[in-house]
Amino acid sequence: MPPISPMLAKPASEIPPGQHYEPKWDGFRSVIFRDGAEVEIGSRNERPMTRYFPDIVAAVLANFPPRAVIDGEIVIADRRRNTLDLPALQQRIHPAERRITLLSEQTPASFVAFDLLALGDDDLTGRLLTERRARLVDALASAAAPVYLTPATRDAELAHRWFDQFDGAGLDGLIAKRLDLRYQPGKRVMTKIKHEHTAECVLAGYRAHKSDRDTLGSLLLGLYDGQGVLVPVGVVGAFPLARRRELLTELQGLVTTFDDHPWSRARLEEGERTPQSSEASRWNVGRDRSFIPLRAQRVVEVRYDSLEGERFRHTTQFVRWRPDRDPRSCTYEQFERSLPVTVAAWLCTPSRD
Repeated sequence: MPPISPMLAKPASEIPPGQHYEPKWDGFRSVIFRDGAEVEIGSRNERPMTRYFPDIVAAVLANFPPRAVIDGEIVIADRRRNTLDLPALQQRIHPAERRITLLSEQTPASFVAFDLLALGDDDLTGRLLTERRARLVDALASAAAPVYLTPATRDAELAHRWFDQFDGAGLDGLIAKRLDLRYQPGKRVMTKIKHEHTAECVLAGYRAHKSDRDTLGSLLLGLYDGQGVLVPVGVVGAFPLARRRELLTELQGLVTTFDDHPWSRARLEEGERTPQSSEASRWNVGRDRSFIPLRAQRVVEVRYDSLEGERFRHTTQFVRWRPDRDPRSCTYEQFERSLPVTVAAWLCTPSRD
């Protein structure tokens, strides 16, 4: 089969009734081809990813049928924190083969399968979802870690419970598929229902736009922990161009020096937390002063999908300014910390149909 663009999902605010439901995994969407000893891993954009995941190649050779094309998600589970580790996954996209080999040993990846596109000489993309799922279950009946079959159910009540359980564990929400759905590459014919929450954060700085220093790129957000330390938690950056320029002017009155900022080199060297993200080098404010520090006097309300450890898992969305809030009130206590689902429990069972 030629390279295939994965079937996609469109967002919805409610879980549709009477469908097939699966966890929405937060990793790298991949269509994997196996033909005997040959394995190719294609990304969502049909770009080759095989060289970045030698551990997945080995797992495919050990667990896939001899000839098959399977759609799924490459993930890395942080079992200590009981969540998926997207930053660790992003580090795999590295030019150095030695680095990739080291990471594959230190933070091995897993593959979660959720659709069967071809088996042997049979092209299954024109078959109904119900048949593709049944044949996928059979094809991976003897598969072992790190290849897994995604849990699935047709029980809408159970799907709602799953949706609540996934919150905070790195699982984005739910994917819903019609039972009569045929595989349509590149088409948004599935439904995704994601978690969404709001939080009040301290505006701690900003970065200029990469292509225009007179335009704001993103706002840097912070929250106070139990010891009163302002912890970097993420960014917000989706503004219209005109608003980006207005914000750059508007924020100049809050600009301060690095020495007076909570994320200064001196304070970092004293042992306070360094900002952590998949873009670690950009967040290392002890070395990189490309961001503009602001006095911690303004509060911004943002929309986010999940919190991973001390940071928002993805880029947040601006909701509004909160002049009524004291920045010191922006703490982690505002989050309702329910015990998340155990990720390991979802990476151990062949089927929950």
